[in-house]
Amino acid sequence: MNKTQTSNAGAGVADGAAVHITGLRKHYGDVRAVDGLDLTIAPGEVVALLGPNGAGKSTTVDMLLGLTEPDHGTVSVFGSTPRDAVSHGAIGAMLQGGALLDDSTVGEMVTMVASLHRRPMPVKDALSRAGIADLAGRRANKLSGGQKQRVRFAVALVSDPDLLVLDEPTAAMDVGTRREFWKSMYEYTATGRTVLFATHYLEEAEEFADRVVLMRAGKIVADGSVAQVRALAGGRTVRAVVPGVTGSAIAGLPAIAEFEIRGDRVAISSTDSDATLRALLATQPGARDIEIAAVGLEGAFLSLTSPDNPAAAAATAAQIQENLR
Repeated sequence: MNKTQTSNAGAGVADGAAVHITGLRKHYGDVRAVDGLDLTIAPGEVVALLGPNGAGKSTTVDMLLGLTEPDHGTVSVFGSTPRDAVSHGAIGAMLQGGALLDDSTVGEMVTMVASLHRRPMPVKDALSRAGIADLAGRRANKLSGGQKQRVRFAVALVSDPDLLVLDEPTAAMDVGTRREFWKSMYEYTATGRTVLFATHYLEEAEEFADRVVLMRAGKIVADGSVAQVRALAGGRTVRAVVPGVTGSAIAGLPAIAEFEIRGDRVAISSTDSDATLRALLATQPGARDIEIAAVGLEGAFLSLTSPDNPAAAAATAAQIQENLR
């Protein structure tokens, strides 16, 4: 994976962008599924699209693939409309709900999709990259959930696309299969291909993405490297063993955002870890095994996507200012 790509693909790469989205809106009645989204992805970037259910990720992906028409705004993929890019084989999509033909074999399905494209990857190569060469003769109705996901991956790869769009690619995969999947992705992205993937496994975004785009209520609330998104959330986590700890004792500490108690162990999200720790030691002198850590991607995700958390608004403002530079 190319980790030297810049984390913010600004207007300077718009003309040669892999993806360029401007003012994108899609409303369903009073529901603003996507509400004025601007996004540019440079060729070769690996971008994780994150957000809670209802954030607008799937609707954005549908418009990127030409499956849904926007109410307003534009989408271009390598300078073409989404439908033209799909028809030319420039986009490969792995959708979680993508239907498979139950009575067809894996090889037959991938071969059929390959026949729709002008310059497809050899079918045996697509099967090999997806790790399912040994399943070529098996019918779809005899596959496990994880195997079906790998077939969808092979279908996405066989057009030899410049942009891969993956929706929850490792859903239904066990730990070992997920590891093998991302190994295959490493090999593919090493060739300079562009990848946009949506996932609920935040550790995947943390490990494999060059860039994280975080959505809430149809808008982008954070956009940058994992480290930059963590920094937007602010705060730190204080962990300690506190014998006999009670919720009321922790709740009374200063600068508390939230906390969790399990037995004698407490984890505190704090906007001022120094003040919190001083008060903790003053009121709980038996506290031990103390650790202070920066907010991880999961903590940033929860903070920035919470509608009641002012950090989300601050992140949005910061992103707007960055885009104006």
